[in-house]
Amino acid sequence: MRPASQPLKFLAFALIVISVLVIEVKVPYLSELERVQRQGQITILTRNTPTTYYLGANGATGFEYDLITAFSEYIGVQANIIVNDDFSEILATIKAKDAHIAAAGITITPWRQQHVTFSDSYHDVTELLVYKAGNKKPRSVEDLNGMIVDVIDGSSHQESIRALAKKHAHVEWRSHENIDINYMFEGVSKGDFKVTIADSIDFQMNRRFYPGLKSAMHISSDKKLAWALPKTKDTSLLDAVNEFMRAAKQNGLLERLEEKHYQHLPALSFADAYTFRKHIKTRLHPLIPLFKKVARDKNLDWRFLAAMSYQESHWDPNATSPTGVRGLMMLTQATARQLGVSNRIDPYQSLDGGSTYFLNMRKRIPNRILEPDKTWLALAAYNVGLGHLEDARVITQKQGADPDRWADIREYLPLLTQKKYYHFTRYGYARGHEPVHYVRNIRNYYDLLIWEFSGDTESPDSSAQEFEQSH
Repeated sequence: MRPASQPLKFLAFALIVISVLVIEVKVPYLSELERVQRQGQITILTRNTPTTYYLGANGATGFEYDLITAFSEYIGVQANIIVNDDFSEILATIKAKDAHIAAAGITITPWRQQHVTFSDSYHDVTELLVYKAGNKKPRSVEDLNGMIVDVIDGSSHQESIRALAKKHAHVEWRSHENIDINYMFEGVSKGDFKVTIADSIDFQMNRRFYPGLKSAMHISSDKKLAWALPKTKDTSLLDAVNEFMRAAKQNGLLERLEEKHYQHLPALSFADAYTFRKHIKTRLHPLIPLFKKVARDKNLDWRFLAAMSYQESHWDPNATSPTGVRGLMMLTQATARQLGVSNRIDPYQSLDGGSTYFLNMRKRIPNRILEPDKTWLALAAYNVGLGHLEDARVITQKQGADPDRWADIREYLPLLTQKKYYHFTRYGYARGHEPVHYVRNIRNYYDLLIWEFSGDTESPDSSAQEFEQSH
């Protein structure tokens, strides 16, 4: 009977081979993009900076964050965002294929291209030499003699200064590990460093926080920001990113994100930014409990209300203008009566009345207009009046632009100062430049307060009531 076992062994072997072949047929090769889509999640690295990702009034925000969110929706998955502020670690993680994408304001450089693959560029930047106002301005490479240029280790700025030092023997530099650009700006601002190098967009965004900083000269220009991906023969994910970037340029997404995050910059002068930071310490802190109480009652972010109040009165409860408007929110006599405000210089009444008036303006903005445009339009109406805002929207539409988009409306509001335009409007002449500056300033102050009080959206405590009683 034993010889009969040989056919059985052969049959068993054949069945195993067939089953393997069947499995191989049933499980086709999946591209990187398909694997990500099957998992339903993509891992993306970014940094915690004002230009990339941070916690705003309504949760996570930032240019890169919004772009990441749009891309993950584009390919139909959730984004697993990991924050790491170290450029070297970010690139090493991508090189090791431990994350799918790095979307962290990364500049394309020849050295980096040897280790990772870059997507199509989505933003151009210039590298600037940054120094402290009052110090001698380096106007040329020769002026760097005797100075040390401090840069972030692993950054594109390190590559640029290294290349510059090879050409000019007198150029000295040093790098710092495990720090971010804010640390460098702080160091220059305090005098710990003479100069540093920063991307133009980082400088533009952060100089509001460090008003003593100035740009001395260009270190290099025409640098490209892009997303970094692992080097691999499978380009399916890279192709999807590039397809998304092309679509984002064509459908206006990149333009809208730049308007949202950058186009209200710059607005504050050195004196404005310096005074604002001083007033945070001397005037705002005693008022914070009250701002929180009113904001909670009105379902607003207290930092937004504080930004409005600073634009109106510089947080001076007794402020009075030559035209007779008074208080923290600079209410007119007529508006105060309409809102039931009996004492305009009472901080609580002023904030309560002003915030109510703003919310009334926002309710009257058409529902089809989405945020944040709805808020910017409400602020403009608060400043110049709803009638003049509607006139400006009509002009905007007649000029072929979008009357529901603040970026377009603000271009045409100033035309209300010109007779050939306001003559045909319902409400006539208006100082159309003022609401443009008004909204831009509040956006800047709000950004500063978000960064100064990051994540502080808590409800007020009992000290708010104590503040009210003491006033």
